[in-house]
Amino acid sequence: MPNSTNDPNRKSWLNVPENSDFPIQNIPFGVFLTKDDVITIGTRIGDYAIDLGALQQLNYFEGIDLTDDMFMQDTLNDFISDGKKTWRLVRNRIGDIFDSNNPKLRDNPEHREIVIFTMDEVEMQLPVLIGDYTDFYSSKEHATNVGKMFRDPANALLPNWLHIPVGYHGRSSTIIPSGIPVHRPMGQTLPNGETTPVFGPSRLVDFELETAFITTDANIMGENIPVNEAEDYIFGMVLLNDWSARDIQKWEYVPLGPFLAKNFASSISPWIVTMDALEPFRCKGPVQEPTPLPYLQQKGKHAFDINLEVYIEPENAEPTLVSKSNFKYMYWSMSQQLAHHTSNGCRVNSGDMMGSGTISGPTPDSFGSMLELTWGGKNPLIMSDGTERKFINDNDTVTIKGHCQNSSVRIGFGEVSTKLLPPFVRK
Repeated sequence: MPNSTNDPNRKSWLNVPENSDFPIQNIPFGVFLTKDDVITIGTRIGDYAIDLGALQQLNYFEGIDLTDDMFMQDTLNDFISDGKKTWRLVRNRIGDIFDSNNPKLRDNPEHREIVIFTMDEVEMQLPVLIGDYTDFYSSKEHATNVGKMFRDPANALLPNWLHIPVGYHGRSSTIIPSGIPVHRPMGQTLPNGETTPVFGPSRLVDFELETAFITTDANIMGENIPVNEAEDYIFGMVLLNDWSARDIQKWEYVPLGPFLAKNFASSISPWIVTMDALEPFRCKGPVQEPTPLPYLQQKGKHAFDINLEVYIEPENAEPTLVSKSNFKYMYWSMSQQLAHHTSNGCRVNSGDMMGSGTISGPTPDSFGSMLELTWGGKNPLIMSDGTERKFINDNDTVTIKGHCQNSSVRIGFGEVSTKLLPPFVRK
């Protein structure tokens, strides 16, 4: 089935600002609350939110096999469960409806009034009910940097790292959409030189620059997904800030790995950008040496050229750009991650989320965490107001942005922006 929405020459009758992340070639999916307090599934073109529930009620999806309430739900899980064929049919239909040459909705002011909102009239929600969340550790540069800091610099990567996409099971209950603030976590830490831990607020709160992919129902329990089929079960991607408390992490992670240092909050961008929209930005990933075992071997272009930026905005000051990276640096691809995840028969469901792991590039300005950017606090960053940051301060706002661009089109994710508040105080 053709992916007609990606035609770079297509224009919309809705106004799309220059350098918008959301041209008609994008058509991401999300969930929002309208000005009438109605929750609906929607998409976005330019600075307009489009109510897909209203479009469905007005029969604009006639001929596509959808349940009657498909877009009148508060999550995308059922739509994602319908699979790749339905995703593409719906996305192509939306592209046709908003094509500059199609008068059907364009010239119907009554329908437009029901269907189209400006972005300031809606409140974005978490787009899926996330049943399970796995966070990988798939940037070779990031894993090497962390290994140099905390272990033997000559043996920075652990023996398994070049053979498997390392990951751990995260906490879906504290995944939040952009705009929801996060409290500095409390926890156990071991002060330098001490032998007894203390309990108190983390002093080393960090961001982690990541992306995540959202899956459809991929398998039954006991079944594995071949690496060359894995992309068929990936609906799309979001930006992810996987907050970390480094001092809590250092004390607790041996021997079982991340726990309370990670599960207090993970923030995602609200629009899921489909793999169909990202298709023009495929590229080759890093050369993998040694060659992975056969179940992880793949040929062709399985990385994506996604430009990523991180900004820190102190309270009452301008944002400071602290990192510029790219998703294409990831050593292990999303299809390898999913193939490995299911290689033991682990079941993967619609709405499950898989984090990439911190995305660090080869240069110091492309590192994906404050841990690396300041090298554990030894080299503080200077903010726009002249203050220094070793890690994230209370009332700082961290914003991650991401987009792809070639000579004919720009496809973006918008942003995930989160303010760090002081520790929660029970009244």
